[in-house]
Amino acid sequence: SGFVIEYSSSDYIVTNFHVVDGVVKPTVTFWNGDAYPAKVVGSDAYSDIAVITIQASQNDLYPVEFAPSSSLVVGQPVVAIGNPFGLSGSVTFGIVSQLGRTIQYQSSGGGFSIADVIQFSAPINPGNSGGPLLNDSGMVVGITTAVASGSQGVGFAIPSDTILRELPSLISNGGYNKHPYLGFQGDDMNYQLSQVVGANVSYGVLIEKTAPGGPADKAHLRGGQQIATIDGQQYIIGGDVIVSINGSRIVNYDALSTYLERYTLPGQTIRVGIIRSGTYLEVQVTLGGY
Repeated sequence: SGFVIEYSSSDYIVTNFHVVDGVVKPTVTFWNGDAYPAKVVGSDAYSDIAVITIQASQNDLYPVEFAPSSSLVVGQPVVAIGNPFGLSGSVTFGIVSQLGRTIQYQSSGGGFSIADVIQFSAPINPGNSGGPLLNDSGMVVGITTAVASGSQGVGFAIPSDTILRELPSLISNGGYNKHPYLGFQGDDMNYQLSQVVGANVSYGVLIEKTAPGGPADKAHLRGGQQIATIDGQQYIIGGDVIVSINGSRIVNYDALSTYLERYTLPGQTIRVGIIRSGTYLEVQVTLGGY
């Protein structure tokens, strides 16, 4: 699925990266059956966005309008439009279930996280990918990207703010390389984990290991040294616990990823608040990028 947008007086189609990934000769078919050859002008796997250009009749091109995803609230009604199982033009209805999620994306080259994602309850299925998520005024607030495997009514969408932020680079440069990078592996803190590690906080992100030579490693943030199993899950304990960035409270990994994606850029120096051996410290970290 996909939808038409207007940018700099030209028409484009926005869809997911995974929809066009590996496609040799893409085509676009409109609701009335008109079809045209297409070309991918830009894509970003790390936000699952692709932009396509076509030479189509103006009668087929109805650009959407965007609304800021930053204005969304949990419980707000949303509508998803797409082609589930090839059933063209299907419409489903739901609500915004949560904001600022981080989802894992698996590809042939490995896995990575997509930050700051909208969770919604409108049913979606294979074939919905790339379709618009609309608010109750018919404006696009996101692009549907995935459904949780085996779930009912747990879908995810890339927010419109991310699309609009990346659009100029995708069209002009063919890609986007301004995702910030801290460079560590970690896990959400919880009460049981805080009791085992002797931390005085039950929120934040436990650093289990840092990437050698990465931003966290260069700033001397510390990973753990011991293995602990809590409620059947294995952790590497003894490392720093991230509890804030630039003074903003970091509750969990979703909050950390969302803050970085929304408010920071590669090369920027941020203040990372950590708990180390029961003491609060602030460490200056210069972010990497990808």
